[in-house]
Amino acid sequence: MNLYYFWEKRWFFIAMLVGSIMLQLPVPNGLTPEGMVVLTMSVMATILFITEPVPLPTVALLIIVGQVLLLGLQSTDVARSLMTDSVLFIMGSLMLAVAVVKQKLDKRIAWLIVRLTGTKTANVAFGITLVSGLLASFVGEHTVAAMMLPVGITLITLTSDNPKKVRNLAAVLLFSISYGCSIASIGTPSGGARNAIMIGYWNEFFFDPTSPETRKFLVDYLDWMLHAYPIFLMQIPFVTFILLKTFRPEYRDLSRAVVKLRHQVEETGPMKGADWMSILLFVLILYGWVFHSASLGMGTIAIMGAAGFLIVGLVRWEDMNSGVNWGVVLLYAAAISLGVQMKMTGAAAWVASSFLDILSGINAEDGVALWGAVSVLTTGVTNMMSNGAAVAVLGPIMLKLAVAAEESPLLIGFVTSISSSFAYLTVVGTPACTIVFASGYLKTTDFLKVGWKMVVMSTIVMLSVAAIYWPIVGI
Repeated sequence: MNLYYFWEKRWFFIAMLVGSIMLQLPVPNGLTPEGMVVLTMSVMATILFITEPVPLPTVALLIIVGQVLLLGLQSTDVARSLMTDSVLFIMGSLMLAVAVVKQKLDKRIAWLIVRLTGTKTANVAFGITLVSGLLASFVGEHTVAAMMLPVGITLITLTSDNPKKVRNLAAVLLFSISYGCSIASIGTPSGGARNAIMIGYWNEFFFDPTSPETRKFLVDYLDWMLHAYPIFLMQIPFVTFILLKTFRPEYRDLSRAVVKLRHQVEETGPMKGADWMSILLFVLILYGWVFHSASLGMGTIAIMGAAGFLIVGLVRWEDMNSGVNWGVVLLYAAAISLGVQMKMTGAAAWVASSFLDILSGINAEDGVALWGAVSVLTTGVTNMMSNGAAVAVLGPIMLKLAVAAEESPLLIGFVTSISSSFAYLTVVGTPACTIVFASGYLKTTDFLKVGWKMVVMSTIVMLSVAAIYWPIVGI
């Protein structure tokens, strides 16, 4: 039993060993002792994020304890650094996700899609990607993937009860959901936690209330949409094209499935008052994010929205309490707190400078070459750990890299955050990929088969927008 335990937890002990060795090493030139401690904690956290020998919230607890014991910070100061507007926003968004899923609108969404697109498989796939994306850009990819998975499975099973006869069709429809969610999660701050994390870093690192020049780093909801939403919209047709070329569906028309779907929707009857109230509340929340987040804070508005669903009675607290992964909130809070310490101790600046020296050796220290290098590094990391954790770890480093390279921290921050959505290669890369894989229709090799094409496409689109469009809108 003991040997089995140590084998199961081997990466935890390896992380502890790596940390112990790093703390005994001489402090490199240009790095403070405190920076060395923070860098050590970051390396250990990265190992634990990737290998998951312990539950990820445990890593958050270790980060909190480490700041007190290893850095000598006051526990009150550490606690204060955990609860920022970004963390409130993440918590409120997760609570809203539970409320939205509770309404069970999946069959109505499927019927709406086929009514808009017709019954051709290519058009339905495009419609699923578009609708999944539009929803995920505001609600969050894990929520929409959970909502849309029954939509995809409904269309698949109504076409054929034999999974072997709809193998490629299932891949097209299910990947349309996951990739639609992934490409859209960059579109707004509420699309993914890492967007809120990056906004928090800009605010923490560069915004000074006494300096009007730094106000550009106080990015609000509408600012983010202006820069990132076009990237999502441009990718939609490419997603459908890539999926249809990679997995040629057995059925080019889904008429039989649509007839059965219409019958099921008719049996449920017209939309009820609770359905319309849910839509109204969400529209009000979206209005608040777009027009009042600069003054009230995105986190405050998200919390107000969650309270609204509870007050009206559309969701019970018991449902919200059990449906929200509170460990995720703790994880992001601790990761952001560690990121702030990377900046305060100079660890981020030192790593950024070292990375820039490497890029200089291959003539990639500025311009599009630098942006591409940042994107490649972020893409590699985000396929090994959650995208939120990837931005939490890499964010401070990349922002300091931007300063050292005399590039815009806004541009490098956007490239980092957007590239973290390119987790197409693995099942665990994004919650959306994990959710559709759980359907049982996909293999792990399917993700590699189509994922590399998605990475290439998304990178080209992002770099093109960064070079051509972003200078027009003020970066």
